[in-house]
Amino acid sequence: MQARRASRELALILFSQLNEKITDYSKDDFEDIILKSVRILTNNAGEDLKLTLGALFNIKEFIEEYEAEHETNLQRPLGVSNIPVPVPMTSDMIGRIDEMVEIAEKALLALEIAEIATLESQSEVKNYAVLIAEKFKENSEFVDEQIQKFAKGWDIQRLVKMDKDILRISIVELLYIKDAPMKVVVDEALELAKKYSTDESSSFINGILAKVIVENGVS
Repeated sequence: MQARRASRELALILFSQLNEKITDYSKDDFEDIILKSVRILTNNAGEDLKLTLGALFNIKEFIEEYEAEHETNLQRPLGVSNIPVPVPMTSDMIGRIDEMVEIAEKALLALEIAEIATLESQSEVKNYAVLIAEKFKENSEFVDEQIQKFAKGWDIQRLVKMDKDILRISIVELLYIKDAPMKVVVDEALELAKKYSTDESSSFINGILAKVIVENGVS
């Protein structure tokens, strides 16, 4: 995972922990929340991996039972080892495998973020996430005004919090940090939306960011 991508993931986790009065928080608060979030991520990853192992054992048990009960092996003498048989990929099996893969991917992502955020040589990951939070704190009123201005028909207080936080992070990067190319910031915002929010979030976020970019002459 790229350092900046990990930073944005951490920033999103951080923003999810904040209440609406961001001015109440200090830089130390931001760093403390990130540290606690990383610990939660690693703990959750461990639990997810245990679920994945459980799913693997269940699939293995299912296959072993299917093999033993297959007519080919039922006709073999007692005490003789079973021979491999074709396993039909039923919807039940596919569903189990899909669930296992999804859990494993979430666990690996959590561990990857936690690892890259805690490595001494990668302290820039945490620092960039904190920088995003600090810049939002300094400019929160204008950032939220931009979201409200272009989210026509929506009250900012009623937006999906995940969408609102992704927009806040992206607008801060576009207007106040200006370190990453515009296209990268937008693409990363859409990836976060696809990963963490609703099916409609990507197009909604893309539309608002496009208007923010034009309104503020971002290049």
